[in-house]
This record gives sequence, structure tokens and C-alpha cells, in this order.
Amino acid sequence: MNQPRYKIVFDGQLMPEASLEMVKTNLARLFKSDLARIDSLFSGTPVALKRDLGEGEAEQYLNALQKAGAKVRKELDQAASLSLVPTEAETEQAVDAATPHMTCPKCGHEQAKASECSACGIIIEKYLARQAQLAEAAPAPAPVAAAASPYAPPQANVAEQLPQYSELKVLGVNGRIGRVRYLGWLMAMTLCFIPIMLIGTGIAAMSSTLAMLALGIVSIAAVVIGIFIGVQRLHDIGWSGWLLLVHLIPVVGSVFALLMLIIPGTQGANRYGPPPPPNSTAVKVLAWLFLLVPVTGIVAAIAIPQYQGYVERAAEYQEQ
Repeated sequence: MNQPRYKIVFDGQLMPEASLEMVKTNLARLFKSDLARIDSLFSGTPVALKRDLGEGEAEQYLNALQKAGAKVRKELDQAASLSLVPTEAETEQAVDAATPHMTCPKCGHEQAKASECSACGIIIEKYLARQAQLAEAAPAPAPVAAAASPYAPPQANVAEQLPQYSELKVLGVNGRIGRVRYLGWLMAMTLCFIPIMLIGTGIAAMSSTLAMLALGIVSIAAVVIGIFIGVQRLHDIGWSGWLLLVHLIPVVGSVFALLMLIIPGTQGANRYGPPPPPNSTAVKVLAWLFLLVPVTGIVAAIAIPQYQGYVERAAEYQEQ
């Protein structure tokens, strides 16, 4: 009874967090084809990338293509399984089993047993005798790796190797930052812009047009940098930077800002790049300062009225 045969089917869908351009590039590398032919695979019509495979071969293709980002599936190849005629693979296996084989000691080419290699053309006996002579005079050379078979299934990982950590860039929307660095950068931006805003406000009070223009430019710069930092924080969670517009919605925007401080980033790389580098001591200190500012304000709001009331009661007691 014939063993079941399988085929690998692809209908243009991608694995989670895989981009279209990356998958096309990986498939072009795997199948050694140009991007124009690879584009035809994404028409939405199911295409059999490989047919008449044994179960082990099908699993190899399935795993390699899924790691490349293509959402493929393994299906039973009815045409091959129901055929009474031996398949090409079965015929090759039968011929291979009946024919004695040998491996060329020089290039690793496998062929039917013969005195001469059909790939590199050496006379095998003379080559072995020469190698024995060289072995007596010098250390044995490193073994030559066998030539890779062009019929071997593609090997993973075919994707481009990402760096261990993402590059930190304050002025940009690319990259990722975690919760602690997000707070630290916000605090650093606040410490930089508050003195500038205070000085600019004082000068603007003198009705200087140039001072008012400079104050407006500084305010716009602060907003732009805040957007850059917020987008990178959303990228770390795995969300699109456009969700930053939720801040414009009353009430909902405040809740969303709190979520950005609570939700941790994704483990490992996501579609926006590798994870951010570990936090430095300065970043941790700035983050704690950012958290202490509202706490200090709340304590001051409670303590100052209490102190003023105590002073007033003490003055009244002395008057009596």
C-alpha cells in the first residue's frame, strides 16, 4: 500500500507580526526566484508550492516556510496518493536501492560506483593514494564539506537577523522604549522645557513680538518630542503609533495615558523591531522623579491649607 503523499498550499496569507515585504524577500531567497514571480503567489488564489511529498518532507517545508512568514498548510495530495503508478520519488528510491553508490572523497559527490568521479573528474584510486602520501608528510587536512543538494528543503532562519536591542532615538518615531524610559524621558523633557518656558513667559510679558514667537516655537518643539516618545512607547506594546490620537478624546484620553504607563512591552522582537536596551541609572532616577512630582503636589495641596489654618488659630489664641 502506498504511503500518503502531501502538498504544501499557500493562499497569500501571512503569519502573525510578519510584514508583506519581509515575507516576499524570504520566499525569493528560499526558492531562488525574483520578486516578480513571488508577487504572483499573493493573488489570493491557493497555490501548491510543492507536491508529492512524504510526511517528513512536508513537515520540513511547512516549518521552514512558516518561519519565513508565509502561512502555509499541509494537505493530502489526492492525485499522488490515489495513483497506482509509482511516483517519481518512489522510482528514484527504488533505483537508488538497486544501484551501489559511492561518495567522491574530494568533492563529496554521490554517484553510482565507478573509478572516476563524474562531478570533479578525478581518478579515485590515484586521488586516495596521493592523499595517503600527503598524510605521511603533513597533518591531515580538514574534511571537505559535501556539496549541498539543490533538492533539499529550505532551511530556517531565512529572515534577516535583528540586533539584540533597538537603537534609541528621541527625535523619531522608529524604535521602542519601555515604561521606565518613557517616564524618564518625559521627566528630562520637562526639566529642560520648564526653565525655557518660564524665561520666555517673563520676556513675553514685556510685549516683545520676538519673545512671543520664540515661546511658540519652544511649545511646538515640546509637543513634537512628546509625540515621538509616545509613539515609541506604543510600539513597545505592539500597537500602532496612530493610537496616540486617542489622547484627544475627553476622559478616554486620560485612561489611555494611564494604560501606556501600566501595560508592559512585548517580550522579544515585534513588528516594530527588537526590544529596547536595559534602563540606565539616570533613566531610573528620572522616572522616580516623574512619579514623585504628582505625589508631592497632592501632599502639598493637603498640608498647606492645614498649616495656614493652624497659623490662624495660633494668632487668634495669642490675641485672646
